[in-house]
Amino acid sequence: METITFETSQAYAKKMDAQDPLGQYRNHFHLPKHSDGKDILYFCGNSLGLQPKKVEEYLIQELSDWKEFGVEGHFHAKNAWMPYHEFFSKKLSKIVGAKEKEVVVMNTLTTNLHLMMVSFYRPTPKRHKIVIEKAAFPSDKYAVASQIRFHGYPADSLIQLAPRKGEETLRTEDIEAVIRENGEEIALIMIGGVNYYTGQFFDLKKITEIGHEVGAKVGFDLAHAAGNVVLKLHDWNVDFAVWCHYKYLNSGPGAIAGAFVHERHLTDPDIPRFEGWWGHDKNSRFLMGDTFEPMASAESWQLSNAPVFSMTPLLASLELFDEIGMEKLNEKSNKLTSYMEFLLKQTDNDRIRIITPAEVKDRGCQLSIQVKDGNKGLFDKITEQGVIADWREPDVIRVAPVPLYNSYEDVYSFVHLLFDSLND
Repeated sequence: METITFETSQAYAKKMDAQDPLGQYRNHFHLPKHSDGKDILYFCGNSLGLQPKKVEEYLIQELSDWKEFGVEGHFHAKNAWMPYHEFFSKKLSKIVGAKEKEVVVMNTLTTNLHLMMVSFYRPTPKRHKIVIEKAAFPSDKYAVASQIRFHGYPADSLIQLAPRKGEETLRTEDIEAVIRENGEEIALIMIGGVNYYTGQFFDLKKITEIGHEVGAKVGFDLAHAAGNVVLKLHDWNVDFAVWCHYKYLNSGPGAIAGAFVHERHLTDPDIPRFEGWWGHDKNSRFLMGDTFEPMASAESWQLSNAPVFSMTPLLASLELFDEIGMEKLNEKSNKLTSYMEFLLKQTDNDRIRIITPAEVKDRGCQLSIQVKDGNKGLFDKITEQGVIADWREPDVIRVAPVPLYNSYEDVYSFVHLLFDSLND
């Protein structure tokens, strides 16, 4: 990122917004209102993204087509339902850095994680361990621990990466050391691309290289990375990845999720998977044969046909991503997050500190603000005054300045409101 000299005045924030080439995209989203009628200061896109204004129109279209065509909507709807899942491949592949055939929209996040582990966690008495962050999102830990138990291996088959004493984030060299030390026993490395709590963006390329060197499979949960940071899953040679679309990809609560499988696995006849009708070769699917014939794409991991109403909001969101491109979004994200960091550092109040990495390359658009003694009162104060952020136990306020709809003046207002609350 180019070096920018930030300023502390509100006039500077207004100037930056006036010059922002992506500023217009804020108008494509519905912003919640505070009780005083003003826009909420919404910094919770790392938990649930805002609703694109096109979503309602697109959902009404599907409801109208269902009403008009019934089952024939599979062929005659404006967006035919039969190939509906295919509408996402091109746009989504650009967001995660993949080939179109390597991505699929299906199921929900943890369901997809389990499906991927059926294929890529294949433990043996010698190689049965899984590596994950100790501070991974709980669902990931539950999933990998349950897979280990399912295969009959003990709890200590789970290797948990922890920061050094007195530090909040993981060092890449420490991750490498743990992997190499346990290399002959590791079957799978499965960590979050961006840690939900600290906001740390891991060096996925390096971790993949190290994992493959020791003979392990490597997969990532990209729930906090997809639509947030620049990814190159194909080029990095990642085996698989899973993610949700309701955070940075703005597709609504519990929205349909996504998965990536590297092309080198797509035609492997020996790879195990749970099979379903919609993963069968579409050219012979309706012959209703007894033998499963997988598509030569990530679509072969599908179990059922597309849940159209759940997928529709994603169409509206991906149009915006495709129009802008991840590189431009990432450029604004870096500036906006760095501006927030700059303003936060203007206080000498020892009640808060930022635990997200300071290096831009090691984070996305989230800053995790640690509150002394885990006092949630500060979070409650800013919430009452019109901020929607996120409190995570034991002591962190997670704040995400999302480049699609957050402004520099949003950031300015949030920081000053936070400072006022600190000084009360």
